[in-house]
Amino acid sequence: MTSAPPPPPPASPADARPTDLFRPWDPAFVADPYPAYDALRAAGRAHWFEPTGQWLVPHHDDVSALLRDRRLGRTYLHRFSHEEFGRTPPPPEHEPFTVLNGEGMLDLEDPAHGRIRRLVAKAFTPRMVEDLAPTVRRLAGELVASLYADGGGDLLTAVAEPLPVAVIAEMLGVPPADRGLLRPWSEAITGMYELNPTEETARRAVRASEEFSAYLRALIAARRRDSGDDLISALIAAHDGGDVLSEQEMVSTCVLLLNAGHEATVNTTTLGWLHLFRHPDQLALLAAEPERRLPDAVEEMLRYDTPLQLFERWVLDDIEIGGAAIPRGSEVALLFGSANRDPARFADPGRFDITRPAAGNKHVSFGAGIHYCLGAPLARVELAASFGAFLRDAPGMRLVREPEWRPGYVIRGPRELHVTW
Repeated sequence: MTSAPPPPPPASPADARPTDLFRPWDPAFVADPYPAYDALRAAGRAHWFEPTGQWLVPHHDDVSALLRDRRLGRTYLHRFSHEEFGRTPPPPEHEPFTVLNGEGMLDLEDPAHGRIRRLVAKAFTPRMVEDLAPTVRRLAGELVASLYADGGGDLLTAVAEPLPVAVIAEMLGVPPADRGLLRPWSEAITGMYELNPTEETARRAVRASEEFSAYLRALIAARRRDSGDDLISALIAAHDGGDVLSEQEMVSTCVLLLNAGHEATVNTTTLGWLHLFRHPDQLALLAAEPERRLPDAVEEMLRYDTPLQLFERWVLDDIEIGGAAIPRGSEVALLFGSANRDPARFADPGRFDITRPAAGNKHVSFGAGIHYCLGAPLARVELAASFGAFLRDAPGMRLVREPEWRPGYVIRGPRELHVTW
């Protein structure tokens, strides 16, 4: 995390009104940011937002293009020092988090990004995902059956959270007794991805980074002595010519797989069910033909209310968006939630429609370009398994009450989802 954004350009009255609606720390906005997105899109293609020192980019075509534009990057350190870029280095006391985060693929640019992604792809293969599918379906079925037998409860804590954590733990070879450690570590670390995180958030993230890194280093050491068929063993063995992953790169990769892999699945599960409950006609369609309709329905859930609302990029070379000159050293906030509701790209975008064909549903929820989510195929397997288990084995589920929302905006979702039969 860095500070001292470039001085903002003069704001025009047209910019002031829509950005006043963008209130990422307001619970009412977090619960429904979409009216503000409509206003931002109508008012222009790029808007300076003073509280975070960022340019907000709300249109689908711009977001999609900028995700692929090499004039922007997740980091600038491959080309500039902090001082050359006009930024302040992260505080030394944040170093455990900074190192852990900075060595992950998501926050690297080429050539380092391409090198690590090639090596990880040799371990985290489509075949591995395919082989995991029966385990995912079994785990989903067991969790759903338990919630159904109890007559209801919190779908988030009973199914949505434990499923992806169990799957990733299975992949990494984390013993069942240790799996309860993963979610709290992940939650503490991902708190730093919110806008303007507090020092208390940073302290929690640093502590979790230290503990999680130490745990993974011990697991890596154990796999070096006695390899298995898990992902850590595959990462140790991965090579590209004479190139291999360093221990820090393996640690950062495993943390990224947990954080990115389970946060998206947890929130898509709860948000997806919330919108099915709010749209009983769509739930009836899905329940009538789950196998046929699930692939399209999953993509529509990801589009309609994406769990990742905003993705940040640094401007490495001067760019222009809709007449706004955005200089090197700036930061853009790509509004995924707005892009996925852009009427220029989606017909009737405010309508939740599970019959919207997946082939034409070009949402940006998994990103695009070189940072496209490596775990997207696994997320789709998990979502299909979870929703399929409910529809097949526990039909007739009902929402007990509208949920409260977690305070986070960037990674957004309900605090709970209480259901019954």
